[in-house]
Amino acid sequence: MKLQVEQSIQASAKDVWGVITDIENSANFISGIEEVKILDHPTEGLVGLKWHETRTLFGQTATEIMWVTEAVENEYYKVHPESHGAIYLTNFFITENNGKSTLKMEFSGEPQTFGAKVMSALTGFMFKKATKDALIKDLDDIKAAVENSVE
Repeated sequence: MKLQVEQSIQASAKDVWGVITDIENSANFISGIEEVKILDHPTEGLVGLKWHETRTLFGQTATEIMWVTEAVENEYYKVHPESHGAIYLTNFFITENNGKSTLKMEFSGEPQTFGAKVMSALTGFMFKKATKDALIKDLDDIKAAVENSVE
């Protein structure tokens, strides 16, 4: 499964970057996140940041371990969690034009185990819609946080 969503934000790429990389406090401005607990913080930069993130989807609370695998300041970062027999990738990209930014999220999930492949075949269409809705809501929340911080 692959999804892509984007949001226009009335702020610079630097301002957007400041919000999307404030992972430790993201539960304060992203309504879909219930709790974040930092597990490993790199001495500099974002690569290697590792955290537990708790969310509720389909009425079930799930806590996943996530980590940043690649980043270029004010441009993009990539997050890699593995869970329930699947590998997930979430990428955040920022482009700026005339003081406005576009934040794009790309999400992909690839089942690895037999059980995950069966579940994906049976419920993948529901998971895809719920995931897309959650990504759009996350971007709306990020937009509000960024634009409120620069006013």
